[in-house]
Amino acid sequence: MKTLSGPSIKAKNQDNPKNLVILMHGIGADGNDLIGLASNWSHDMPDTEFLSPNAPFTCNMSGTGYQWFGFVDKDLVRIRAEVSQVALILNNFIDDQLKIRNLNDTNLALVGFSQGAMLALHVGLRRKKKCAGIVGYSGMLLDPDNLQNEVESKPPIVLVHGDIDPVITPLSLPKAETKLKNLEIPVETHIREGLGHGIDAEGVEIGKTFLHKNLQS
Repeated sequence: MKTLSGPSIKAKNQDNPKNLVILMHGIGADGNDLIGLASNWSHDMPDTEFLSPNAPFTCNMSGTGYQWFGFVDKDLVRIRAEVSQVALILNNFIDDQLKIRNLNDTNLALVGFSQGAMLALHVGLRRKKKCAGIVGYSGMLLDPDNLQNEVESKPPIVLVHGDIDPVITPLSLPKAETKLKNLEIPVETHIREGLGHGIDAEGVEIGKTFLHKNLQS
């Protein structure tokens, strides 16, 4: 099975972090793409360690960077199979990293952008033990029709999306919000005016506030 690695930012107390945040980048990028979020957040969360692994597969759209799963043809059957495969890889990585630090899911938060947000939601809602929270930027729920039969835990979630996103429609946000609320999963949502497919300064602050609230201090 493939293993994951990438940039990280240690907790101020490097030998005994209280929390672990795992960041998942978008398609065609790598772990360096989101580690800047950790640089911003770590000042206010000195007991939190941040890991931003590279996705395990080379991007098949550009030939550079990495992907968690292929997304070029939107074939749902293929995507389901690939997501199941990468979810196993990611869950093993999460379990290993928690064990190394003597932490559990209550000390864990998942953060993702675009495809990484899709995976954060997919994995976080299917882990048997509830994590501290999920932050999703410019993403969507994958296979929402099957979620009600597969959800294992209901962590708090915050979703942020630009209102002029040309890559993943902003309509994905209210659709996800409705589905999650129908399943009694706590979710807050933020539409960012004038923002395309990206994360703005206010979105960074929204994520930081959410993590600070839900992780142990």
